[in-house]
Amino acid sequence: MNPAAASAEAVTDVLVAGAGPTGLTLACDLARRGVAVRIVDRAPEFPTGSRGKGLSPRSQEVLDDLGVADRILASGISHLRHRKYQGTEVIAEVDPQADQVSTPDVPYPAALMIPQWRVEQILRERLDGLGVTVERGAELRDFQQDADGVTTTVGEERIRARYLVGCDGGRSTVRKALGLPMRGETPDMQIMAVGDVRVDGLGRDAWHQWFTDVGIVMLCPLPGTDVFQIQATPELDADGVPLEPTLERFQQTFDRLAGLPGVRLHDLAWRSTYRVNVRMVDRLRVDRVFLAGDSAHVHPIAGGLGMNSGIQDAYNLGWKLGLVVAGRAAPTLLDTYDEERLPIASWLLDITSERLAAVLDAVKEKGGGLDAVASPELTQLALRYPWSRLSRQAGRPARVQPGDRAPDAPLRDTAGAPIHLFDLFRGPRFTLLGIGEHGVPSLDGVDPAIVGSWAVGPGGLHDLGGHAANAYGADTLVLVRPDGYVGLVAEPGDGRSVRDYLRSL
Repeated sequence: MNPAAASAEAVTDVLVAGAGPTGLTLACDLARRGVAVRIVDRAPEFPTGSRGKGLSPRSQEVLDDLGVADRILASGISHLRHRKYQGTEVIAEVDPQADQVSTPDVPYPAALMIPQWRVEQILRERLDGLGVTVERGAELRDFQQDADGVTTTVGEERIRARYLVGCDGGRSTVRKALGLPMRGETPDMQIMAVGDVRVDGLGRDAWHQWFTDVGIVMLCPLPGTDVFQIQATPELDADGVPLEPTLERFQQTFDRLAGLPGVRLHDLAWRSTYRVNVRMVDRLRVDRVFLAGDSAHVHPIAGGLGMNSGIQDAYNLGWKLGLVVAGRAAPTLLDTYDEERLPIASWLLDITSERLAAVLDAVKEKGGGLDAVASPELTQLALRYPWSRLSRQAGRPARVQPGDRAPDAPLRDTAGAPIHLFDLFRGPRFTLLGIGEHGVPSLDGVDPAIVGSWAVGPGGLHDLGGHAANAYGADTLVLVRPDGYVGLVAEPGDGRSVRDYLRSL
């Protein structure tokens, strides 16, 4: 490389392309770890359309760790009832999440209805607080990588980064430049029109749904706004080709399928048409360039897992990049991103296709509808990485297994103040839990910036109601990864296995 050219380049540790929920989650996680990160987006203005509108329980746990859970919860609503109609008649009303209530190990049991633009706004504000601002109107045009980093062109600027992460959506510039195909299928005629509208004559206490033999229309109130998201079968031209959605066509569809008098749509603020695609790449990394979220996998919207899976891709990658950039882990740690998240992406395509089929079958029955999508898998709390090289068992099994999500539990600290395991997990470190009378072993030679150690039991944190022991095992040693998954289960007092695990990184 020409030294003069190199001196004109801006330099950063990680460049994130795309400032949707995936890119923002990654940038927040990196910034709080002290990683130099820039995040760029081609759009000149921040999006205001609802687009995705639900956060799974697992994504809420991720956002809790990032320090924005209170704002997220205040901006959303759970347990929104589904009101189903046949013409003007209400034929069923149900809360598909009625049995999802908070427990000591699961503080966020139900999906949260919240427009995507609000999630992005909260994450941008968190990122601003960490000293990083999204660069708008900054399009990543091309890049070249070598053994030491990636040289990118963003607008007219050249940026040299140690790593590049493409979080730039289904039409990803990064993916295309890498030459990675999205393999899969595009099912025939699975097309929906969507938009944000104001509605007169319809209550905001439910998600209103009409499923008929000739089409679908749904109106969902978006919390914190006076707007509904409309999803509808598109109107067709004389040749059966879907027409672009407009306010007049949405009203036409509503009148034709619902016929509910006095309901008028107005102020269409955002609109789009989406076609169901079931596609993914066969790798998430090419040397120093990574893909996350929709840039790597697209699927049916059934279950609302798109935004959520992107958030969790980013959360999986963030701590690994952070350790490698800081020189605290070998670059081979980054291989586990592909190893862990690629099978999850494959599962994602399967489960969303299955749930879509369940909905389509259900709408053939009177009273059937969108609630048929409900499934315990959609909480994403049961997703785990037992196959990962980072999931290790040293000694007898415990209640939790390596690769499992680490449960929450209520505790009291030594001063008697209430605290939760999630409070201990929050932040960039590993967490070592010694549950039971043996406490935690000494970790001589291990950087305390890497791991925090906590005894739960006699002389340590008080296990309220025995919930921690019930979740993890009454006498066990558990190392929890920075992303809230169990990395190691060891015998009480087995500091050597913990040290070996951390040093192996």
